Order: sequence, then structure tokens, then C-alpha cells
Amino acid sequence: MASVFSLHPLPSSSFLCPFKTTKSRTNFQTLYSSQKPFLIKNSLQLTELDPKIPQPVQTFWQWLCDEGVVTTKTPVKPGIVPEGLGLVAKRDISKGETVLEVPRRLWINPDAVAQSEIGNVCSGLKPWISVALFLLREKWRDDSKWKYYMDVLPQCTDSTIYWSEEELSEIQGTQLLSTTMSVKDYVQNEFQKVEEEVILRNKQLFPFPITLDDFFWAFGILRSRAFSRLRNQNLILVPFADLTNHSARVTTEDHAHEVRGPAGLFSWDLLFSLRSPLKLKAGDQLFIQYDLKKSNADMALDYGFIEPSSDRDAFTLTLEISESDDFYGDKLDIAESNGLGETAYFDIKLGHSLPPALIPYLRLVALGGTDAFLLESIFRNAVWGHLELPVSRPNEELICKVVRDACKSALSAYHATIEEDEKLMEEGNLSSRLLIAVGIRAGEKKVLQQIDDIFRERELELDELEYYQERRLKDLGLVGEQGDIIFWEPK
Repeated sequence: MASVFSLHPLPSSSFLCPFKTTKSRTNFQTLYSSQKPFLIKNSLQLTELDPKIPQPVQTFWQWLCDEGVVTTKTPVKPGIVPEGLGLVAKRDISKGETVLEVPRRLWINPDAVAQSEIGNVCSGLKPWISVALFLLREKWRDDSKWKYYMDVLPQCTDSTIYWSEEELSEIQGTQLLSTTMSVKDYVQNEFQKVEEEVILRNKQLFPFPITLDDFFWAFGILRSRAFSRLRNQNLILVPFADLTNHSARVTTEDHAHEVRGPAGLFSWDLLFSLRSPLKLKAGDQLFIQYDLKKSNADMALDYGFIEPSSDRDAFTLTLEISESDDFYGDKLDIAESNGLGETAYFDIKLGHSLPPALIPYLRLVALGGTDAFLLESIFRNAVWGHLELPVSRPNEELICKVVRDACKSALSAYHATIEEDEKLMEEGNLSSRLLIAVGIRAGEKKVLQQIDDIFRERELELDELEYYQERRLKDLGLVGEQGDIIFWEPK
């Protein structure tokens, strides 16, 4: 039986690295000289901002005013909040009320790339890579329409991709460390390909050096700030809207919408519309829910923070049907017929039941010996139903042993116990990154302990379980009320 706990890497997760400026910038007052004057219209809007707001944010806010995105009726504004910078209510806001709208002409997405000067050379690239290159080019350009937005984008976060080797050692043994390293390798490989195939072959379009750190920065911006659940958009950066912070208090994800509406004087267009998921008082911070399904490890990778709630603590069990299994083909066919495959990933959350398909898949992988008759074609349409119940004591005993051994092996890889981690958190005074590390490793260990407890209790019940043969005899009326086998004597 090939059943392993694998460190489940994600195909793409976020990280942010320092962006190295490759071109000197002119003073912002000299920009847009051929367009409408800057910092003149709607100057009243600036008086509403906290003087502690960084100057680039004030400049960005004024740009939004001049673009008509922000008006005197806009009910939110940038503010200094515990997270650093966020949007706060200027007045009371009702739940579901529209708080901001951003026209399509200011969105950064694959459509914006296609309409740009680099659209042709990016047409065959993965969408996120084309948008990443677009971001880097716009950040380099002094005449970029999005210059003031680029100036307020963060240079780094606490995403684990940005951690030093010493900081990464604090998540030794965790699945987060494995995923982090996998993501770094993934992005580096993608950069090497796009550098050779696009960047170096089109120096007239990219007349500035693009480093791996630059590419990491752009990828991290997309993973941490892009909206992905709109009707027609899977990858979209929305200036202004992405100032909104996350809160566990928000338990829905239906706050962002595409609507048609006025996008300027005498013009209509698609608008990104954001509604407040909570009722707010004047001065309250506007929050949204980034993603209800993400684990704390996902949050650490994508955003550089975790939630204290144990609901985000998770561990991914990876199971597979070995190609060396004598019944590999039959087992794979059964797995695929039930929505699974040769390898199956099961996310286990702290305090939650095991995924419904986990135990049947385990039994399938462990199936062998005298139980192999269930793999015959005559049982093919009904075999999964049989696997949802105990098959035999040897089969059930084997899955318990394999899972428990895997849990013990995984737990031995951490350099601290749950108790030691909890003590560190109780003492406080941890840096933001160490707090993430301790929270992640403590959460994973608690989930592993939970899994081990489930299968330990299952081992204790092996003698009390009803297995396939006994169920079959009952169906045939060959087992009495006390469980005794009935022997019929011929007349």
C-alpha cells in the first residue's frame, strides 16, 4: 500500500520581494504635463485625509479624485489602521451599500495587457505572467497611467517567500516550508523561460533590466492583491479597491461585482463595484473576506499573515495508488470513476470531520489478498459503496497503522512541541514572522494529533466493526439475531 503524507505544494502562491528601481523618476509635479493638471481639481479631498497618511498615498488619492473615481460622495477614505493602511468609513454605512466603483479603464488585467504595446509578445503567455510583465513595465515608465498606483504598492510583506533562511528554519518540518520552496522554484523556472523567450528577444519593449527579484515582486502583487471571483474576470488588479483589508468577521465573499454605470462625463462602462459586507459606523474600518477556503498556510504564503482562529489550521494528506500495485489498473479505474485519481489530496481542518472520500480511498489503496475480489468487474458499479463501510479487519487494521505511522513520522520532523509553541504565543513579544511560524507549526501539529487520535480510536474498535462478509451473510439471511451463522440441514 502506497500511502504517504506529502508536503502538498501549490502551483502558484504569492510572495513579495524588494523591487529594485531600474530607472530614475522625475518629480511627480512634472508628470502628466500634457494631460489635465494634477493636484488642482478636487483638492478639497486631500483635506479629509489624516496628515499621517504617507505622501505617495495622498498623491494616489488625489489621482483618484482627478480621474473621477473619488468624489465628495465617496463614503470611504484611506486611514491609518492596525494593519498599517486601510479604508475607513467617513460616515455610517449600511450593510450591502456600495462604497466604491472603479471603471474598467483603470483595471490591470489580461485585457489591459492585450491592448498595450507588449500585447502581441505576451499573447501566448500564461495570463499571470503577461500581467506581471505589464506591471514591471508600467512601474518603470514615468508616463504610465498607473504611475501613482505603482508608487503605493508595497515593496514587501511577511509572505514566507520573502523570509531569510534563518526565518524559514522556524517552519522546519511544516508543509508550508515545502510549499514555499516549491513556489520559489516554480517562479524562478517561469522567469528563466520568459526572460529567454520574451524579455531578451524584445529589448525595444523592455529597455530596462528585469531581475528575478522584480519578477517575484510582480507575482507577489498579483497573488496578494488581485480579485479573482468576478463574473468575467479571473485576474484583475483594481486601484483603490485593493486598499481594503481582510477580517475574519466577514463570512461571505459576495462583496465584489461587475456593473455597468457612468465612468466619466457622458460615458458609460463596466465598473468594479465593492459593497460593504458589514454595517459600519463613521470611523470604522471597511473589511472584506479574502478567501474563506484558504488555510493559515495559504494566508501566510499569499498575504503574510494568519488568523488566530483554529478554523484555518489544516494539514494535507496525500495518498496515492502505487504503479507497482498488482491491482493498479483496477484501483485507478475505480478511483477515477469516483472523482479521484492516482494521487489524491485531502485537506484536514482542525475540529472538522475527515473528508468523506478519505476513508474509502484509503481502503481502496489498501485492498488486497482475499479482499481483492471486490475489484472484479462484477462489483465495479457498487464497489465504492462497499468501500464506504469496513471491508475486513486486515484492511481496516492496515489503514489505521499506515496513517498513524505517517502522523508520528510527520510530528517528529518539527523542532518544537505543541506545548512549547503555545507557551511562546502566551508569552507574546513575537515578531510578526515568528508569530506566523509558531502559529503555523502549532496548527499543523494539532491537526496531525487529531488525525492520529481518530485512527487510534478506530484501532480500539476493530473487534466491534461489522465487515463486508458479515454484512453479506445478513443480507442472505444466514446470520441470526445474535450474529451466529445459521446452518440449514437438508430435509
